[in-house]
Amino acid sequence: MTATLPPVLRLSATVCATAQIDTATMALLAQAGYHSVINNRPDFEGGPDQPTSAVLEAAARAAGLAYAHLPVAPGYQSPEEALQFRTLLDTLPPPILVFCRTGTRSGKLFQAAMSA
Repeated sequence: MTATLPPVLRLSATVCATAQIDTATMALLAQAGYHSVINNRPDFEGGPDQPTSAVLEAAARAAGLAYAHLPVAPGYQSPEEALQFRTLLDTLPPPILVFCRTGTRSGKLFQAAMSA
């Protein structure tokens, strides 16, 4: 099976959100022009088959991407998490792809960060 770029939701000129990605997607993201990836999923949230942040980070760095892990709960993102996310958005090289299980949580966190 060949890896393909996932569908993305443009949140701003430099930030897009998507659903869970895997290690094979990292090289495709770099080829597509992304420079950074932010993972908003806690490890094992989707069970033992979900790739861990450490595995995803290794694949991202091997593809030349900056990587950050800011795990947040699906139902609530705290003001502190929004501030941490804003710091990541302000410091990581754009364009940035953010992801979680479906992309919704990352989108909500982005909106909260822009209001912080």
